[in-house]
Amino acid sequence: MGNVLVCDDEGDICRMLEIALRRSGHRVETVTSGEAAKKKLDSAIFDVVISDIKMPGVDGVELLRYASATSPDAERIVITAHEEFEIARRVAESGGVFLFISKGPSLPSVVAHSVQQAMEKIALRRQNLAFRRDAAQHNSLENIVGSSAGMQKLKQTIRTVAPTGSTILICGESGTGKELVARAIHDCSPRAVEPFVSVNCGAFPETLLESELFGYVRGAFTGATQNKRGLFEAAHSGTIFLDEISEMSAGMQVKLLRVLQERTIRPVGGTAETAIDVRVIAATNKDLELLVAEKTFREDLYYRISVIPILVPPLRFRPDDIEPLAHHFLKKYAAAMGKSIRRISPEALDRLKSSPWPGNVRQLENTIERAVALEGSDELHVECEAPKALAAAASANGLPAVALPSAGVDMERYVADIERSLLQAALARCNGVQTRAAGMLNLSYRSFRHLVKKYDL
Repeated sequence: MGNVLVCDDEGDICRMLEIALRRSGHRVETVTSGEAAKKKLDSAIFDVVISDIKMPGVDGVELLRYASATSPDAERIVITAHEEFEIARRVAESGGVFLFISKGPSLPSVVAHSVQQAMEKIALRRQNLAFRRDAAQHNSLENIVGSSAGMQKLKQTIRTVAPTGSTILICGESGTGKELVARAIHDCSPRAVEPFVSVNCGAFPETLLESELFGYVRGAFTGATQNKRGLFEAAHSGTIFLDEISEMSAGMQVKLLRVLQERTIRPVGGTAETAIDVRVIAATNKDLELLVAEKTFREDLYYRISVIPILVPPLRFRPDDIEPLAHHFLKKYAAAMGKSIRRISPEALDRLKSSPWPGNVRQLENTIERAVALEGSDELHVECEAPKALAAAASANGLPAVALPSAGVDMERYVADIERSLLQAALARCNGVQTRAAGMLNLSYRSFRHLVKKYDL
């Protein structure tokens, strides 16, 4: 199904083509002059532009040139009377025209078939662009490294929810791999062969984010010299990943809510609505329930995007995954840098496993990459700075720095005792109100409830 603009100075031909194209499922706008067609091109984005050649005023040649300048992604089809065949041929040879069709009794059916061919060409072009864009960093479920209980549960959740098509909210601390999870959901879904489009909502100011997501028409603002499709249209039939959605302004939250409700978008400066078929996956490293309570995030939008919530556990909750992740990154960066480092020294592995990794998997990856770059032997020796970071963070939060006994310590039990004490202290400080206690510990409410249940508090 596409957006089609038909321009012919004969009203009967416009009506015939409109009936035939709507019957094929397309959205159709018809005009009877080149001037009116140019105005349509300035206010909406079309997939296919169909034009007669000989028209009073702005003729088809001028109109198609205008369409080429304002909507370069649109396919252009010429319809012409037999005596205009030579003119149409020269127009086609000049480039930018998909097809030219002679007028006759079978015109409606031939045009409908041609528009379908044009839409298939557009779909193939978009798929090829998506494949080239994602080829270097294509991720599947197998790329999620880790065999801990938490990661096994996460992978099973991905397998379960991927086929559903429901909107998903991925929660987790910075560096836990939320985009990796989103890509795995896309790859395991029926939309896997369609585009996966990622956008960081915190990287754009409000006005720029709107034009990035929804596109814009020529003249919508200074510098908008041609129509541009937004990322929602680029992700048509596929998945759009909205990272850091908590950074979205109040105005953009309203606009996104409307898109999720209506499943249509309107480009900046445009007047026409365009239907979209896109799966939305959002992500945040903040507690949206707390932001809703503070009135900085819309409650109705929160319920729209969190149909299926997924929590990605931090690395400190799955220490068994540190070693396989370290080896995974060693293999990746040793190959990229042309080094023959075959293993990680036992001392380095011990240091990696005993670190809290406040930056999670991203911090671990950066640590291994730096170590590989500096290593001159076939064995990796890692200088881990995480203990210093932990001591600094502890000091900043009013907690004592940890002194490691010479005989060692049962780290898992030690950390569990600290977690239990912090939960108890937060509950006591907040008079048992769990949402407030979760906020004091910078935890999502779901994570807090999980820990309360874990420690039977």
